Amino acid sequence: MTASRPDPITSARMAGVRQKGTQIETVVAGVLREKGLRYRKNVKQLAGSPDFANRSRHWAIFVNGCFWHHHTGCRKATVPKTNTDFWTRKFRDNRRRDAQAIRSLRRSGYHVIVVWECKKGRIRSKLGKILEARRIDPR
Repeated sequence: MTASRPDPITSARMAGVRQKGTQIETVVAGVLREKGLRYRKNVKQLAGSPDFANRSRHWAIFVNGCFWHHHTGCRKATVPKTNTDFWTRKFRDNRRRDAQAIRSLRRSGYHVIVVWECKKGRIRSKLGKILEARRIDPR
């Protein structure tokens, strides 16, 4: 059985979805700057290429889209009605890969935070509290 691919219209629509520089990433970057935290973006040397990370201070932040990472219980985590098997497998594989990256980073001593796009309205206060609670050093 060959893996089916999305139809051309769906492919074109999905290709237009931003992967970097999203609105929620901009909010997270702002909070990190407000807290005086230094970071690198999209750190490919670390498992899962975290969206924000500081290797010397051992922290990483993933900013996940609810659709692509299939946020449990979120209304944005839908499965398209066409090519359902393909999408179900894709979401399952994405979630497995995400979990593996987080486990790997934590085993390496990193503090890992996952930020979901649907939490955009509350992210500024919530992320600030998480960073303060974990006492992530700003240097």
